[in-house]
Amino acid sequence: MRKFKSSLILAAALLLPALAQKSTSPFTGRWDFNITTPHATRACWLGITAKGGDLEVWYQPSGGNVYQVKDVHVDGSHLTLTLSAATAKIPATTWDLEAAGGKLTGVQKSGDFTTQLTGTRAPALKRSAPAAWTDPEPLFNGKDLTGWEPIGPATSHWKVEDGLLVNTTHGANLKSTRMFEDFKVHYEVNCPDDGNSGFYLRGRYEVQIEYEPLSDNPVERRIGSIYGRIAPTPELPRAPGQWETFDVTLVGRTVTEVHNGVTTIDRKEIEGITGGALDANEGEPGPFYIQGDHTGGLKFRNITVSVPQR
Repeated sequence: MRKFKSSLILAAALLLPALAQKSTSPFTGRWDFNITTPHATRACWLGITAKGGDLEVWYQPSGGNVYQVKDVHVDGSHLTLTLSAATAKIPATTWDLEAAGGKLTGVQKSGDFTTQLTGTRAPALKRSAPAAWTDPEPLFNGKDLTGWEPIGPATSHWKVEDGLLVNTTHGANLKSTRMFEDFKVHYEVNCPDDGNSGFYLRGRYEVQIEYEPLSDNPVERRIGSIYGRIAPTPELPRAPGQWETFDVTLVGRTVTEVHNGVTTIDRKEIEGITGGALDANEGEPGPFYIQGDHTGGLKFRNITVSVPQR
């Protein structure tokens, strides 16, 4: 009898890993979406974890900040998300997704409009820091916009004045013509009071620049944050209208930020894209880009970059 019980216990122990693997939801993980509409391609992201037998879902829309989706329904390999509830004037926006072949496919529905969706697993991007970096080289020459180009249909108001890169009023965003993978970037910025912009890493992760009223944004969406993702610690005294320095290192998903000589983000993982990302191709190199569509009066100088030494 004792031998029989021992055999049962052993069999159960061997079966548990298989049952655990079988019960793992095909939806868990991080997912990148490039969504094609008649007007543009938009980048979105889902982060899904299993908690207490349910799925916790976080959604990064193409603009704005990441937020938790509370209306989540799962039926086998089918997942339905209500991203925004209906109002008196606007219909609900929902995603209906199927998990198969390592992808999430389905449709976004909003009233009579449907949009096709395909999500791919976001790459882990786990890389070690390089043994050495190249010497910093300028990305902005202080004379003209060589190496930079405006993005989108809006009129560009980026100019070079007195050796500074200036956005005279809100208009087009500006991106580097070169693409980068891992790097150390240095830039100096002067943001006016009530100003708002952002400096994007690989065109996908925004380092926030803003001096709006404190009540407008939580700490993870204030200056020096990885917008909506990582709050700076410590949060430095605010300095609108003054020159400030940023030194940002990005290796894979690991970011370190030194703001005015103080380390405010120390080797933190960026989970996914932020609002305004040019695309959701996280495994690929991308440009730097600066938001110009929010406000004018922003000034930049001394933009330099180092890359891993080969």
